[in-house]
Amino acid sequence: MDNIFDLNSISVDFDLMERANPVFNTAKMTLFQLSASGNEYAAAIAEKLGLTYDNAQNSKSTKVSPEIAVLSNIILETRYKTMAALAEKSGCPTEVDMPCGYTPRAIEFSKKGIRFVGIDLPAAISEAEPVITSLIDEDKKELVRFAGADATNYESVEKALEGIDGEICITTEGLMMYFTDSEIGVLCDNIARLLSKHGGCWITADPEVSMQFVLTAQPLFGERFMEIMMKSKAVADDKSDFNVGGQTLVIDVRSDARSAMKKAMMFLAAHGLKAERMPISENMPEIATLSKIEPQKAQAIKAAMSKCAYWKITLIDSSVEIDTSMVKSAAFDAKAVCENGELMIQMFGRVDSMNAPKLLSFWEKTSSGEKINAVSIDCTGLEYISSAGLRVILIMHKACTEGVTISGANNAIKEILSQTGFDSIITIV
Repeated sequence: MDNIFDLNSISVDFDLMERANPVFNTAKMTLFQLSASGNEYAAAIAEKLGLTYDNAQNSKSTKVSPEIAVLSNIILETRYKTMAALAEKSGCPTEVDMPCGYTPRAIEFSKKGIRFVGIDLPAAISEAEPVITSLIDEDKKELVRFAGADATNYESVEKALEGIDGEICITTEGLMMYFTDSEIGVLCDNIARLLSKHGGCWITADPEVSMQFVLTAQPLFGERFMEIMMKSKAVADDKSDFNVGGQTLVIDVRSDARSAMKKAMMFLAAHGLKAERMPISENMPEIATLSKIEPQKAQAIKAAMSKCAYWKITLIDSSVEIDTSMVKSAAFDAKAVCENGELMIQMFGRVDSMNAPKLLSFWEKTSSGEKINAVSIDCTGLEYISSAGLRVILIMHKACTEGVTISGANNAIKEILSQTGFDSIITIV
């Protein structure tokens, strides 16, 4: 039978993008929260994008309560402003925001004469870049660059930095909590390679994000804080099919913090990296959202921020040049035939956030045309699959009476399937 998969003919829309990678919607949520905190540039971007509270705060299955919105706004503004302050303090001439989302950071850094590279999924960049660029001063536009890339794909990120000289400061916020340990490991390897080539540092808010949420929620909600935290986690879980906060590099507040932090540091060391904790309270600018709550609670939240930190990560040995010759990955492609109610797919290269929506688009078009009872996926030629790709496979599995069968997976992919629990859901032969 003829191959029915043609990657070049497949189109995707924002609905497909969000269903393949639900965290995509949180980028607009972040922008709306910044706008609500009084950031004039965020408000201008939100207006140009036509965002409202409902389409920015909520997903299709979860509604954000006003209480969670207040908590999230405080966390978001604190993180956004403090991370920017730390990036500026690093002294690096280029700030690499990954993912950059829809925030106005490009505008703010360009005004200070700092080069800015915004990296995110192509769909987000295509929508955000023209709006944000239109708000940048004409004489500063040359300082700003946007690029569509996947954080787990080294080649796509390095291409975004092509021609950039001098040290870089990479910032990540709210990224790792939606990644599996396998994806975080790839992210660490990629950042180590980037720092080896360019120099500089990686600043991230993610390792202690859960601690910050708890320490903010306690004085804000008093005895009700645990109830609110559970609701907040449900919102985060709605964006992921995986255990949000269950990763090695994201400190679980339910565990012993000291031992969890030691384990996280060991995880980084295994990837050639070391971390320095930067206390939030020592680097936190004025936070507008705190002025909108009771002064006593605001003061307690500020005091609590002395107990948690953002992490500045650098190479353990900056003199060691990391070999990147083995990181090349074949682009994604596939072949597929459908016969007697079974869809048979051969996958090649890597499935990640950049191409998973196309796989989903193919599935939905194919399954709408005829009844598919089973899907068999030959992974012999597949090098890597991210959580976005797994999410599409899960969608296929749930839609078929006989489910999905995976064969030919290499050891790395088998490990990913095991880490995410897919090996107990899907038949692997």
